[in-house]
Amino acid sequence: MSQSLDRALTLVAALAGEPKTLDQLAAEIGVHKSTVLRLLRTLESHHFVHREGARHYRLGSALFDLANRSLEQRDVRRGAEPALAALNERTGHTVHLASFEDGEVVYIDKFEGHHAVRMYSRVGKRAPLHCTAVGKVLAAALPPARRDELARSLGYPALTANTITDADSYLAELERVAERGYALDATEHEDFIHCIAAPVRGARGEVLAALSLSVPTVLLDIDGLLALVPDLLAAAEEASIRCGWSRNEQGGTSR
Repeated sequence: MSQSLDRALTLVAALAGEPKTLDQLAAEIGVHKSTVLRLLRTLESHHFVHREGARHYRLGSALFDLANRSLEQRDVRRGAEPALAALNERTGHTVHLASFEDGEVVYIDKFEGHHAVRMYSRVGKRAPLHCTAVGKVLAAALPPARRDELARSLGYPALTANTITDADSYLAELERVAERGYALDATEHEDFIHCIAAPVRGARGEVLAALSLSVPTVLLDIDGLLALVPDLLAAAEEASIRCGWSRNEQGGTSR
């Protein structure tokens, strides 16, 4: 670990208990006040530290945001896990749980299919929004203005012959996803895999994550994949209920 990073992390830890002055922090980590001040200014610019009054520093909002986001992901993963496992056992196909982060999909859980064909995905791996079923579910859940802004900011690399490659087509696809309550990746991300996905909701009806079922095209054609939509929706509903969602919640009506 670099010395500057080590000192910055030590400063953050030192502020965990209570606000402190520059003199107190310099004494605590054993370096000159000018060094501490330089580190504090960097941390402050990223909102990890906040200056309180003329002399004191305390922890900033960025830490609480990161902690909340981390807890939300752990909660949805823990809550959804039984539904993912049951769907994987019932169908024999690969099941993913994914969240939205910084304009991309992040896989936060995975149950591998029982067949020999393996996907390249793994927990922690990122994937594009425009050509994955989970990405479409997560993007479709955004408010219309944010959805439009996001769609027009994407690069749309063509990963297969079926990949959506422009914002207008993507926005039309997101409308369809919002209407029917699930998304389809018809060999748009990988040309030998197709996928369906549905939202996992929280207590307020908000979309916490997307749950998907991925199947090699050699095992099921598109009609066979779509025949699994009721199983997918039932699993997504079970996961949502375990995460605090109720059918009575506004915006959380199952379709």
